[in-house]
Amino acid sequence: MTVRLEPGTAAPDFALLDQDGKTVRLADLRGEKTVLYFYPAAMTPGCTTQACDFRDSISSLQGAGYRVIGISRDEPATLATFRERDGLTFTLLSDPDHAVHTAYGVWGEKMNYGKVVEGVIRSTFVLDDEGTITLAQHNVKATGHVARLRKLLGIDA
Repeated sequence: MTVRLEPGTAAPDFALLDQDGKTVRLADLRGEKTVLYFYPAAMTPGCTTQACDFRDSISSLQGAGYRVIGISRDEPATLATFRERDGLTFTLLSDPDHAVHTAYGVWGEKMNYGKVVEGVIRSTFVLDDEGTITLAQHNVKATGHVARLRKLLGIDA
């Protein structure tokens, strides 16, 4: 049974490598609000659209006190290429064994082109400065997601 994290829940702890091979821990995020989003694979069309939407909204998100972190199963070298290729200015984390995906309830069965498959369920969590989930969005669409998120957070375009 897949867990489904909801607002008020403490975010599951993690320690993952970023695009530069440096370890980032949940504890490192304390003191600042964080948008943590899970996506299937770097440099695929939908994931690129979503990442570029976050890139294009980073000023307004940071202005409202939020940092953005993306998590996928890609290796750090792939994340570095993705970040460079698309001019991404936020941290990307590598979870190749999908253990953190599982802890956040974003690994499981989903529909893909009419077939049930196991994989990443595109989801976003907003954490407060203490690491508590304040907003949980499960099974989101890549296109338009960041605009909807900004609206929910009360951030102007």
